[in-house]
Amino acid sequence: MESWKRTMWILWFGVLFCSSSYTMSVPFLPLFLFDLGVPESSVNLWAGIVHSSAFLVGAVMAPLWGLLADKYGKRKMVIRAGLSLAIIYALIAFVQTPLQLVGVRMLHGFVGGFVPASMSIVASVAPKEKLGWSLGVMQAGTMTGGILGPLFGGLLAEAFGLRRSFVASAIIILAATVAVIVWVREGKAEAPIAASEKKQAKPVTYRMAFRNRGLMSMLLLLVLFQLSVNMIQPLLTLHIAKLQGGLQGAVLSAGFVLSLIGIAGILASPVWGRLGERKGYYRILVICLITAGMVISMQYFVQDLWLFAVVQFIFGLFMAGIGPIVNTLVVQSTDEQFRGRSFGLTTSANQFGSMLGPLIGGLLGLAVGIHWIFVATGMMMAAAGVSVWIKRRSELGQARIPSSR
Repeated sequence: MESWKRTMWILWFGVLFCSSSYTMSVPFLPLFLFDLGVPESSVNLWAGIVHSSAFLVGAVMAPLWGLLADKYGKRKMVIRAGLSLAIIYALIAFVQTPLQLVGVRMLHGFVGGFVPASMSIVASVAPKEKLGWSLGVMQAGTMTGGILGPLFGGLLAEAFGLRRSFVASAIIILAATVAVIVWVREGKAEAPIAASEKKQAKPVTYRMAFRNRGLMSMLLLLVLFQLSVNMIQPLLTLHIAKLQGGLQGAVLSAGFVLSLIGIAGILASPVWGRLGERKGYYRILVICLITAGMVISMQYFVQDLWLFAVVQFIFGLFMAGIGPIVNTLVVQSTDEQFRGRSFGLTTSANQFGSMLGPLIGGLLGLAVGIHWIFVATGMMMAAAGVSVWIKRRSELGQARIPSSR
């Protein structure tokens, strides 16, 4: 096997374990709030705060971790994030109050960066003609973890309680980190930058990034995408409990339904990457955004759990194409030596949108109910797709004008 493929598959398992550890614990935090004494009347708001707290800190820290990845090596950042996350997940098992849970979640945001640093390594070592496919495969690894995490988390929570499932999450992310320590080595693309190049590039790196229109438009799109998707996340488990008629067994049901998006991601992510290489990344991005928005809006009419699960699966098929395609477009619009920082910026955009989404969703959940949140999510995603289409047509039109003259 080629060395870049071997590195990609090892990191694929790493992000799978990292994503599994995350989805074993975080989606069930709203139900965990009941154990911490939060009344049902305010659990939606607390769920939004708990989800957003990690993303607030993560949005600030991600560019710094990206800078350090370019300076000291991306592999070191993966190992740092993995060891730190193992400690954080274990700490969740011992919290006693909602404020303590918020504090631990803020630490979670502070030390994050395992998945983007892994993506950055793969983007640096993969051939250009395989970039879309390789990032799609990595996205599929994240989605695979999204399957295993809720299922195992739900089973462990039913058998042993939520607190022990958090300890299991810590063990899994630790195993992923050990795999990176043992098997992953940085290739030629990861070689340290010469001192003379550092002095020349360091004063203008982020300034150049903010002048890059292609990069900035993709970052804005990521903010809107994560904001819209995460408006639903704090309320999803509670909504599933209502659809099935009570809290009894809700963790297991939520684990099954949430895993369907992961299954869809495994099937669809590499396919979208290949289609992007053949048909054009912007075209596929527009299709995924508009169709995903239309599908998720249909949840407004759904009153049965089985139909809710089917719609979530279809939504996952189209949502799976957005992340890898945006990452590919970011890589294409940035310099090789800026690779770690570019993924740091995308992570910051993801975290910022993920911070705003739960807060807005929690407030809307108190005001209008989750059915209207599905509609709002769909409208935002479809509008983002239309705006990308219009912007791309404008850019192509401007590019033709000089040639016609």
